[in-house]
Amino acid sequence: MQISHIQPADIEKESFRILTEELAGMGIVLTGDTASVIKRCIHTTADFDYASTLVFSDGAMDGIRTLIRSGATIVTDTNMALSGINKKELARYGGDVRCFMADDDVAAEAKERGITRASISMERAMKLDRPVIFAIGNAPTALITLSEHAGSGEYVPDFVIGVPVGFVNVEAAKELIIASGIPHIVNRGRKGGSNVAAAICNAVLYSMRDS
Repeated sequence: MQISHIQPADIEKESFRILTEELAGMGIVLTGDTASVIKRCIHTTADFDYASTLVFSDGAMDGIRTLIRSGATIVTDTNMALSGINKKELARYGGDVRCFMADDDVAAEAKERGITRASISMERAMKLDRPVIFAIGNAPTALITLSEHAGSGEYVPDFVIGVPVGFVNVEAAKELIIASGIPHIVNRGRKGGSNVAAAICNAVLYSMRDS
């Protein structure tokens, strides 16, 4: 296999050209406002399954963009996802990114109550006095907690990005969000991750540059 000599500034552009070409070779042409999100997930993972497994609720892209423009906080379930989100781009709209997972008091409360730190983190996020976009790439229990609170009417999330990766409760937790009526972008199946959660956030932010 031959090495391509590409200027650093052109690497991402060339990557998107290649993946778009390969999608076309599979008979897949992505159009509409969800295309940028799907392509960035593929770009991040080199996994073309995202072209068929990403699920968007009705009006998802317009909804999440409106939340960002209103200065929403993005709450993640890992510091890795937090690190990957383009904070400078988000700050243009007055938003920020938070993660409560590593807070000492979150760990202490989780131990005391016998539940996961992810569940406690979601409860902390529910107390924020501004719109919240939940970007979940690791913990299915975060999605379960959000679904339970929405089902009881205690708290209905403004938006959920649900892409945890793994084997235990991952698929079922994602399906709960899809069925809940909560505005969402969810990847069906076992695949996902903190990098994918961050990639979705960034894809939305980058799509807003010219809008």
